[in-house]
Amino acid sequence: MFDKDVYVLGGAAVAQQCLKTSLLDEIQLHIAPVLLTEGIRLFDHIGSECIQLETIRIVESHGTTHLRYRIIK
Repeated sequence: MFDKDVYVLGGAAVAQQCLKTSLLDEIQLHIAPVLLTEGIRLFDHIGSECIQLETIRIVESHGTTHLRYRIIK
């Protein structure tokens, strides 16, 4: 087994594919107070199976909240 970090960057479609195929160990979300009217929702179409998350870190800063979760497998 390799002991290296791999970061996956991209939009919601890439994240959905990685979640569906259980390729992620952690997920980081950056939340800002902006309501979007179009686009792909991050947690739509990821299947009917429950994905359990363990909170690793929550950091609040001016205008943004940074969340980091471990995906329980």
